[in-house]
Amino acid sequence: MNITPELDDLRLFCVVARHRSFAETARELGVSKAVVSKRIALLEAAVHERLFHRSTRNVSLTAQGEIVHQWAQRILEDVDLMGEAISREKAAPSGLLRICSSTGFGRSRLAPALSALAWRHPQLEIQVELFDRLVDLVEEGFQLDIRLGHVREGNVIKRRIARNRRVLCASPAYLARCGTPRTLDDLKGHHCIPIRERDQDFGRWELEGPEGRVAIKVSGPLSANNGEIVRQWAIDGHGIILRSTWDVSREIEAGLLVPVLPAYYQQADVWAVYPSRLSVSAKVKVCVEFLEDWFERTGMNEGA
Repeated sequence: MNITPELDDLRLFCVVARHRSFAETARELGVSKAVVSKRIALLEAAVHERLFHRSTRNVSLTAQGEIVHQWAQRILEDVDLMGEAISREKAAPSGLLRICSSTGFGRSRLAPALSALAWRHPQLEIQVELFDRLVDLVEEGFQLDIRLGHVREGNVIKRRIARNRRVLCASPAYLARCGTPRTLDDLKGHHCIPIRERDQDFGRWELEGPEGRVAIKVSGPLSANNGEIVRQWAIDGHGIILRSTWDVSREIEAGLLVPVLPAYYQQADVWAVYPSRLSVSAKVKVCVEFLEDWFERTGMNEGA
């Protein structure tokens, strides 16, 4: 079988597979839906297979489409890496770099760092998406995940770029009203405000303390999947939270929040996570090293 698909059509195909929509793909690429449909038809003709199931609402990959998608991602990564290898000695890193992270950290800490990176390396095209869930880097087409907490999956490279820990805290008003916990067991009688973090079970806090690692089940009338909401609820006096030092240090300094059970904390270092095949990518390497230096210079490691 003579299969000669165009690289640009493979790139467009991967975007359609990611969005599961011709319309969303057209919006991202700045072309018409008709152009997307035509180029997918050309690709299907080139591989002699139907690649998508089409419906009025979305599209989904056929069995053959899944195979093409896996190979297309590898082919496009190899082409990008080849270009980087050729130009590494004479040019700065360039091209598209897709990064994901969690919502709160992405907005408050990662975004300023990437702004500085963009000034340093204007040839880079940086795309950032924020999620409060774990991301499949390969399946969803990301080259780099900036993640807090644990990295459990295999076939990835992880590099710690900043130290961080989560601490327990509550407002002075809440502690005056409900009392200050003296032991971990006391938390069971308090209103705690759990958050659905990307790296841990909901409502189950694993903490490091004098006796080593311990786990405790917490509950309360309020919960959320957004750190900014949880922090504000704690400031408003609704309960005890477990949040990163970078997220609550200003509020603690201002007296809006007070540390609770300071002997206990949760390790939640910041990791750069990327597929092992991208270990030689100049774009990824430059970004990771820049972020590591940025977080060190801006005091990210303080209090860790």
